Amino acid sequence: MIEALPDLAAMEAFGARIAARLEPGDVVALSGGLGAGKTTLARAIIAALGHTGEVPSPTFTIVETYDHLRVPLVHADFYRLEDPSEAEEIGLDDYREGAALLAEWPDHAGGFEHEPSCLAITLEIVGEGRQAIVKPGDAWQSRLP
Repeated sequence: MIEALPDLAAMEAFGARIAARLEPGDVVALSGGLGAGKTTLARAIIAALGHTGEVPSPTFTIVETYDHLRVPLVHADFYRLEDPSEAEEIGLDDYREGAALLAEWPDHAGGFEHEPSCLAITLEIVGEGRQAIVKPGDAWQSRLP
């Protein structure tokens, strides 16, 4: 499935649709080059789940948690990981317990597409906007955004 995201409003609406269907245990794996919109989409999802205020990029902290949302959420940016084993070292499985995971640069953590609860999204720059290539895991088939 390909979703056209010509502007920020479209990105925010897409994020809201994902948030409305998000459940604990889900993974939203966000891939794409630098500047493709991964953090922008993550922020849209987090806002749609009920967070008000700033959403810092977890580029340096690697993990930010949002326990107060409709669905507890872990926002992780794995860009700085040099080896997938580092995701285990930071306790990713513990963070994920009872929460959904928004994973930027998921390949740096070994990837999540093999998980049935993974909604894999690759963002690409298209002209002035973006497009999202969406690959749902089995658990997402009946609730595509």
